[in-house]
Amino acid sequence: MSQQNGNVAEVFSAFLRLGVTSFGGPVAHLGYFRAEFVERRRWLSERAYADVVALSQFLPGPGSSQTGFAIGLMRGGALGGLAAWAGFTLPSAILMLLFAFGAGHIGQSTTGAGLLHGLKLVAVAIVAQAVLGMARSLCPDRQRASIAALATIPVLLAPGSLSQVGVIVAGGLAGLVFCRATVEPADDAMAMPVSRTAGMVCLGGFFALLAIAFIPAGGVLALWDAFYRAGALVFGGGHVVLPLLRDAVVVPGWASDSSFLAGYGVTQAMPGPVFTFAAYLGAVSNIGPGGVLGSVIGLLAIFVPGTLAMAGTLPFWHALRGRPDAQSAMRGINAAVVGVLGAALYNPVWTGSVSRPSDCAIAIAGFVLLVVWRAPPLLVVVLGGLAGVAVAL
Repeated sequence: MSQQNGNVAEVFSAFLRLGVTSFGGPVAHLGYFRAEFVERRRWLSERAYADVVALSQFLPGPGSSQTGFAIGLMRGGALGGLAAWAGFTLPSAILMLLFAFGAGHIGQSTTGAGLLHGLKLVAVAIVAQAVLGMARSLCPDRQRASIAALATIPVLLAPGSLSQVGVIVAGGLAGLVFCRATVEPADDAMAMPVSRTAGMVCLGGFFALLAIAFIPAGGVLALWDAFYRAGALVFGGGHVVLPLLRDAVVVPGWASDSSFLAGYGVTQAMPGPVFTFAAYLGAVSNIGPGGVLGSVIGLLAIFVPGTLAMAGTLPFWHALRGRPDAQSAMRGINAAVVGVLGAALYNPVWTGSVSRPSDCAIAIAGFVLLVVWRAPPLLVVVLGGLAGVAVAL
């Protein structure tokens, strides 16, 4: 590690403030980070920040959390990186754990059941907004739009992690052929806080844990492996993790579709990263310890792969991003990710939530509020929950 300018307490304090105020999802988080650490605190330059953001988009895992981890790493070393992650993540993770303890009791009354159903309908609007936004930015031409459309087919016909991983790999290969990119050579503006040796160790740990995660296991190990696979195989972060998490916990019967979608709806009202949804799922899953310990396992398992990938790739990033073939493959991968999320919008999000005209009306209203009126997600969550209660009564 190179010598850093900050201390762990300073890093934790800065990210804790963002962890309790950063609403709006991954794209908004990156805006908050830029305002805080480039403009106000001047911890890094505009170019260095752009380099970190570009790397986070290239890697699997939660993009905004990886960006925050890298900023903390460059400011305060390894402990600074962990402090940044903890400050940004723990507030929403704790709130999701508290909801997990109360969700079962809430659903036992008519009002509570209506509230949970309204939250499921909010998830429809949120995911539809994510699909639209990602399609606009990641599929701007015929080649990438076609890759996204084709990617939905196998995921819809054969749901599961294997089909999702398969279409992402196929998307990367298609990108090499059909999405050729011209990339300007990267400069040396970004400091490298990790040595190449440490980077290789982190990358080795990432792939070793991923290989272990595919070995059948039970109990606590099964829970860890499921969330680690989800964190290691999702490109695009945020909402894209939805189908992988559903495949991990709903398909084997660890949690119901209803509780899954209700928890996902509540996640949209939280500040900080969407990946804290794992804290809720770990708590409500009927495999492993459940409760607080299950929440901790789910939370750590889903964030560890992205953290290892970021720390491991930092020393090699400039050379990698200067290769046109790497960028071409990522264009195809990102387009395939849009297709995977589009398939998830239909199943389970739409099929698991919308069953009558009033459901459709609430979902459409939420979508219009988000996309046309640009309403804050927190407001849409509150209104969706109230609408669900009103329909139930």
